[in-house]
Amino acid sequence: MFTTTDGWVSCSFGHRHWGLLGAAGLLVHRDGDDGPELLLQHRATWSHHGGTWGTPGGALHAGESPERGALREVQEELGLLPDDLSLGAHSVDDHGGWAYTTVLARPLRAIEPGDLRLDGESDGVAWIALAELASVPLHPGFEASLTRLHDLLH
Repeated sequence: MFTTTDGWVSCSFGHRHWGLLGAAGLLVHRDGDDGPELLLQHRATWSHHGGTWGTPGGALHAGESPERGALREVQEELGLLPDDLSLGAHSVDDHGGWAYTTVLARPLRAIEPGDLRLDGESDGVAWIALAELASVPLHPGFEASLTRLHDLLH
């Protein structure tokens, strides 16, 4: 029987995070004309940090690897399937007692935002050039991870 791992937890830094066992998200990236482009989710206004752009992701289930959790979340939130993506490196943002793992992935087919099936957690999705990220409001956790992620994208 599945026991929910949804819920708020406080890390050793005193921050509140979603996911009793941590969380994971998928950073889909492709080569663009001016460098890497990222497939980012515009978070629904009702959600935590709503109105910001970041990776589709969420709470990990008990016994679930970050890679499996990130794939599950991108399927739930955007309708992408595991066969649509090739997983790559990952980066862990460890907050002492809670961690968010960003799993990088490359598309194995053309992915157009208008063709994706969004759930209620997304107000939109778009390919955004890495060089243009300053032009949109970013999820604070994603923004704080960009320095680490930048090196993995090149």
